[in-house]
Amino acid sequence: MTNARPVLGVIACQRQVGTEPAQAVIERYIRAAMRYADVAALIIPSLPDLMSADEVAGRLDGVLLTGSPSNIGPHHYGEEAGEGPFDPGRDEIALAMVDAMAARGRPVFGICRGFQEINVALGGTLRRDVSASDDLLRHHASDGVAFDAMFDHAHPVSLNPDGVLHRALGKAQLTVNSVHFQGVGRLADGLTVEATAPDGLVEAYSTTIGNAPVIAVQWHPEWQPENNPDSQAFFRLMGDTLRGI
Repeated sequence: MTNARPVLGVIACQRQVGTEPAQAVIERYIRAAMRYADVAALIIPSLPDLMSADEVAGRLDGVLLTGSPSNIGPHHYGEEAGEGPFDPGRDEIALAMVDAMAARGRPVFGICRGFQEINVALGGTLRRDVSASDDLLRHHASDGVAFDAMFDHAHPVSLNPDGVLHRALGKAQLTVNSVHFQGVGRLADGLTVEATAPDGLVEAYSTTIGNAPVIAVQWHPEWQPENNPDSQAFFRLMGDTLRGI
């Protein structure tokens, strides 16, 4: 079928549904990608005891590592203490998917936790406290706000004038939602900064590993993209990248 759409793999998390564990993806990630990147999608279960990333990577045209309430286990970036919740199965599959897709020259995309996962997979580290402090602005809403209000918390980011996001969105600055409690500590070697917050925290990056394009953002373009042309443009960039445009 010559006109088949690219197939995007979307990582799942382990969630509790009633009394049972489930492999789940928040639907807004899938809907945004399918609608605005114009792709088909398959969910990748985070069950490393039953499958490997290599088994599925060859069947996908690209992979999206999504956001999640869970944090990456700190031992993956050389630290001991950390604050959960954690999802060890997702850690294992997601980090391996970065390597498996890169080895095949296929695109890797990240949003929020996925942005952090790719940095860790490539040798970078995280800083776990991105609350307001002497060196950082507040990157998340105050405790106790309603769910939608978490995504109302926003700040500007400046785009690298030579970057892929600047070319795709056609502007030098965006206002983005900010819903993260940890962020990039040391950026992995080889990653190019695409966007920074006013406090200097890296908010987006890109690279090419071999022939594999990598684009990731710390914010949530999948949140109500129908109301946000910049978010739609991000997903169109994803579709173009999957098609080699």
